[in-house]
Amino acid sequence: MENITFDMFQAMDLRVAQIKECDDIEGADKLYRLTIDAGDERTIVAGIKLFYSKEELIGKKIMVVTNLEPRKLRGIMSHGMLLAASNEDKTTLVLMIPDKDIPNGSKVS
Repeated sequence: MENITFDMFQAMDLRVAQIKECDDIEGADKLYRLTIDAGDERTIVAGIKLFYSKEELIGKKIMVVTNLEPRKLRGIMSHGMLLAASNEDKTTLVLMIPDKDIPNGSKVS
């Protein structure tokens, strides 16, 4: 794994967000379209469908990279990326979540 500089790390804007809506994407087996509140409302596309139901995601607080360059996935512009961890063979995936309640948009440092 290649090291990054501290300045590169500081350039990332990591925020706490809350999932407000979760929708299927037509033809996508692994992707959800999430509407999140990260201090502002935005849409992200996330490949977590095999690990979480829509019902367990709505209302959940997560951590997201908010200043990632927007990218079109399955025709949907994704404005950020959620943080998750998976095991080596990718059979388990868990979301990085705050362990206590904190306002949406709070900076992760």
